[in-house]
Amino acid sequence: MSPTNRDRLVVVPLHRRDDALRLHDVPFALVPFEVSLFLVHTQAGFPSPAQDDMQEPIDLGAWLVEHPAASYIMRVDGQSMSGAGINDGDLIVVNRAKKPRAGSIVVALVHGDRTLKRLRLHEGRHWLVPEAEGFANILVDEHVEIWGTVVGVARKMA
Repeated sequence: MSPTNRDRLVVVPLHRRDDALRLHDVPFALVPFEVSLFLVHTQAGFPSPAQDDMQEPIDLGAWLVEHPAASYIMRVDGQSMSGAGINDGDLIVVNRAKKPRAGSIVVALVHGDRTLKRLRLHEGRHWLVPEAEGFANILVDEHVEIWGTVVGVARKMA
């Protein structure tokens, strides 16, 4: 089955030097992509005995994307959110329909340039706050537009 325009989320390339988001034409299949889901949780500490119990397959697209028409996949360029576990080269799923709240990680337009930061409320004002040293906080004012809320992160392991 070949992808149609409805099966792809197309984003426009963005040119920016420091700590920006590179936007790509990333295929986003709306056709279910199912992966087996084990019923048991995997221990990150001491290993538990293997179990063969499995749940029904999980559709990763449906699990990550609540609003397909308002969702985009973006590639992160920079390290300002490494403290939140979002690194250079990671893919983020951004939902423009989800209302950002204090504490959300958001994509924002600052003077027309995109940036990825955590939205914080401090003394009655909203700020875009990085999660790494060496990056400045940004006051949300008339020059800042919250573009979308990050709802997922994907990283391919080597």
